[in-house]
Amino acid sequence: MRTPPPPDTGPTGPPARTYRLLLGHAMALVRRGRIPSVPELAVKARVSRATAYRYFPSRSKLVSAVVAESLAPVRRFEPTAADGLVRVRELFDKTFPLFKRFEPHMRAALQLSLEHESLERMGLLEEEPYRRGHRRYMLHRAAAPLAATLGPEAYERLLKALSLIYGIESYVVLRDIWGASYREVEVVARWMVEALIESALRRAPQPAAPHPPAPHPALSPKGRGRKASPSRSRR
Repeated sequence: MRTPPPPDTGPTGPPARTYRLLLGHAMALVRRGRIPSVPELAVKARVSRATAYRYFPSRSKLVSAVVAESLAPVRRFEPTAADGLVRVRELFDKTFPLFKRFEPHMRAALQLSLEHESLERMGLLEEEPYRRGHRRYMLHRAAAPLAATLGPEAYERLLKALSLIYGIESYVVLRDIWGASYREVEVVARWMVEALIESALRRAPQPAAPHPPAPHPALSPKGRGRKASPSRSRR
């Protein structure tokens, strides 16, 4: 699995001040449940539209920057254990609870992704499509030691199943539909993780038992007690 490119941290030097100003206003607006347009962001930050578009040419770039800024602590995390199962548990225990802190930003990313997918399918999308998928890399980085045990097909299936849990989607379903608390979301997610990995390991191909070495002919049942054949008489 390819390593994703590092997130764009924005410009450096003097332009960084304007970038941080725009990003700060964008994060505040998203935290209130709205994805601002670039012109709206320009008004909020009191800069020209041309300036705002220079830093954020599209809503995709804007939301990508908001998510990268919000989830930086999550994306920097790397498990330390050697065992694959322990590494996945570590990833969920240390980062999944942080999602509630960034829930508005992650919901905004999901909202924009769904909007773009629908418009693109109908041929009506007029801006750069917003793509998600960093979780694929994070899950692979954590679960990689399990690949040799499960085999390529089962390993990929496990990553796909885990990706249904490791994201804002599980928060949306459990909180919006079930009215679950954040603690309940974490407990249910952890239970699903354990069930998925246990099922994958149970179905993993078992290593073939080593064959015992063949007995020496003299010690085999057929060879036991067999008399040596008489040597030929000399002529």
